[in-house]
Amino acid sequence: MKDDKEILHNEVVNPNAENELNIENVEDTTQAEPSGENELQSQIAEYKDKYLRLFAEFDNYKKRTSREILDIRATASKEMMVSLLPILDDFKRAKKASDEGAEVEKFSEGVNLVFQKFLHTLESKGLKAIDSNGVEFNAEYHEAITEIPAPTEDLKGKIMDTVESGYTLNDRIIRYPKVVVGK
Repeated sequence: MKDDKEILHNEVVNPNAENELNIENVEDTTQAEPSGENELQSQIAEYKDKYLRLFAEFDNYKKRTSREILDIRATASKEMMVSLLPILDDFKRAKKASDEGAEVEKFSEGVNLVFQKFLHTLESKGLKAIDSNGVEFNAEYHEAITEIPAPTEDLKGKIMDTVESGYTLNDRIIRYPKVVVGK
């Protein structure tokens, strides 16, 4: 048996010297590496392809949902405008009647009918007026314009007058009522 120094010397001096143990190890590693490396490369290529496809699909999804949202908004506006067109027609007829010199009482009655129709149309679309006169002031639901002295003690902290009405649309406040509060 050769000692370790002699084996090391043979490998350094003559690297091509046949040493069964070294040749087998070299052959095994050279055969194992390329097939394993090729397999890893093919897996990397497969994962990269899946990633790119998934990324493209997600990008298309984002674009499609953006278009759908814009379409929904446009359609919602269209529906509201179509429902308001008959009221516009009524106002045109009222204006024509006023230009022709219709009686004041009939004109006033016609404008009141158009107002009621307009209010009913808005309510059918989910709009509701916020009732605020005489109720306790709440900063979450009302916007105080000013405070005035309350005529009686029980009106302190309550809303005395509504300067501008507030509205909710499908139970969400879209405009806060502007009110005068008793102090």
